[in-house]
Amino acid sequence: MQKPMFKEFMSDDEAVRAIEKLKMEVNTDNIYVITHDDGHTDRVADRTDANTVGIDETGFGVSIKNIFRNKGDELRAKLQELGFTEEEAEHLESQLDKGEVIVAVTEAPEGVSIKS
Repeated sequence: MQKPMFKEFMSDDEAVRAIEKLKMEVNTDNIYVITHDDGHTDRVADRTDANTVGIDETGFGVSIKNIFRNKGDELRAKLQELGFTEEEAEHLESQLDKGEVIVAVTEAPEGVSIKS
């Protein structure tokens, strides 16, 4: 599995601009938006047609476990399902705690980067 790429953004508008640029180079099925709040994640994803990390990415078993996890554990599990290591997931979850928006890309073509 190819390691996912990501970038952290302080605003929704920056994340939206980055996603719109990515859509010209990357299959939209491989672009994910993650925030600390499900409603916030859905709003950004809806603006850009980006994906959220759901049952398709995590599988049924992890999705059921996420119902009983605290938010931090749930976010780390979702990040790990995208291909981030446990340490990377912990770091990214701490950034989400600060209100950042994370744009992640799986299976990115070589030479593609996330730009705001």
